[in-house]
Amino acid sequence: MSDAERLESPPAAPDLASELAAWRARITKPAGVFGKTSRAVQRKINTIIPEKVHAAITAAMEGMTRAILTGADFATASPLRGATLEQREAKVETAIQGWKTAAGAEGGVAGAGGFLLAAADFPLLMSFKLKLLFEIAALYGHDGSALSERLYILHIFELAFSDVEHRVKVLEAMDDWDSRPHPADLKDFDWRSFQQQYRDHIDLAKLAQLLPVVGAPVGAVVNWRLTAHLGKTAMMAYRMRWLAGDMHSHPGSGQIAESTP
Repeated sequence: MSDAERLESPPAAPDLASELAAWRARITKPAGVFGKTSRAVQRKINTIIPEKVHAAITAAMEGMTRAILTGADFATASPLRGATLEQREAKVETAIQGWKTAAGAEGGVAGAGGFLLAAADFPLLMSFKLKLLFEIAALYGHDGSALSERLYILHIFELAFSDVEHRVKVLEAMDDWDSRPHPADLKDFDWRSFQQQYRDHIDLAKLAQLLPVVGAPVGAVVNWRLTAHLGKTAMMAYRMRWLAGDMHSHPGSGQIAESTP
């Protein structure tokens, strides 16, 4: 079973602290030979690409993502109050399933439509993913309209679609999130790393979507899996917040059952 597959498997044990520790160990485990080779190739390609191209891609990615985060049509749900972790996560699982289905269907249509539709799939899938994260944030009781929460959402995105070296840095930034100061503006976020990590992570999978005949099924499967992986990563990220809050309120607690935010 791959790291991604293990990451997407929900924990069965009630000890939340142990489950989170095991998850962190899995996603920060040094890359194997294949992973190191792939990353080395990607880095070499990135050094060949002119700096002005990198700058243009970074600006486009930042503009698109900021538009999705702050757009007038982006309605954030009210934070869910007074529910146990089990109740929240039942709703989260339903949300993930719905967005997986939508992303898979959209990927299939885009894959069947040739290069232009496949290119259009990128911003649309990004929109689906970010909307899923906003929904999950609300279900765990957090206000997605707050800048600090939007930064946390971006970090979840990075955590799901980055190499292991970057994941380690992102996890460090996410620890004790609710008790540390945060940037005052989204412009202070590292957009260059955000777009490059994401692009490197999904390039090979999404390129297959451009192939004739197989593009439609590949697009459906890839979008479904990417959305599922992001959803499960978000669950673990918000469990980190839940545990941190519960430990501050009730030192020694690490149980899923009967916790309250």
